[in-house]
Amino acid sequence: MNRFALIGHPLGHSMSPLIHEKLFALSGLDDASYELIDIAPENLENSRELLESLRGLNVTIPHKQGVISLVDELAESAQRYNSVNCINNDNGRLVGYNTDCDGFLRSAELLPIGGNVAILGCGGVGRMIAIEVARHGGNITLAVIPQDIKNAQLLMAEILAKCSEASVRIADISTLEGGYDLLINATPVGMYPKVDACAVSDTIIENSDSVFDVIYNPIETLLMKKARALGKTAVGGASMLVYQAVKAHEIWYGGSFRTEEVSKIITAVENAVESMNK
Repeated sequence: MNRFALIGHPLGHSMSPLIHEKLFALSGLDDASYELIDIAPENLENSRELLESLRGLNVTIPHKQGVISLVDELAESAQRYNSVNCINNDNGRLVGYNTDCDGFLRSAELLPIGGNVAILGCGGVGRMIAIEVARHGGNITLAVIPQDIKNAQLLMAEILAKCSEASVRIADISTLEGGYDLLINATPVGMYPKVDACAVSDTIIENSDSVFDVIYNPIETLLMKKARALGKTAVGGASMLVYQAVKAHEIWYGGSFRTEEVSKIITAVENAVESMNK
């Protein structure tokens, strides 16, 4: 039996088993299992033997940095973010990867990430997205609440250190102005159960050509609803969640999946989220 797992703490309801079991089925891996393993932060440092017992694993909050000391090697993606969300067990040698960036890029591949991009929030996922947008030539506006200005300044410095030619500015999210090719919500505003919240004004949505929201519950946030009502393209977080898992399977055993197969899994995740909320 090839054991795979998600580690984190606390692990509540997770879409990971649904996604990974469907990917294993598509690959014809009948002997693969996927489980959730809750590891308290104080126990992580003693978990190397557990990690070695798994063929591959995903890592979620709060272990994405802490697990680095337990792996033997970091792939370039993990080095870039100093964050690991996927580990491959290569005959006892543990290699850490970051597939969140792949999930974002693949789910946003039809969106203008190389254009004029406003990113709402500068936390973990916002940081990753901002750096990827900079790497792809986008002009970035980091729109944050006043309490996060210092963090935004640190992120701006990090972006410029990694991409010296990048264009980055910082704005207060409450007074954000201008028009954007792409508006990205990397905040929890609009997440279930507070589904009636939207991080920006209607004017900003009207002045943005397309929208990407990292939230996958609900599957259509108020931000996305408003954008689609105006005839704009809006992509939700379920696609990013599934595509980061797809990348993990490519790493673990060379899995290969057609776009239409992945699309069906995204739909399955969205249906599961809707059922969960009823």
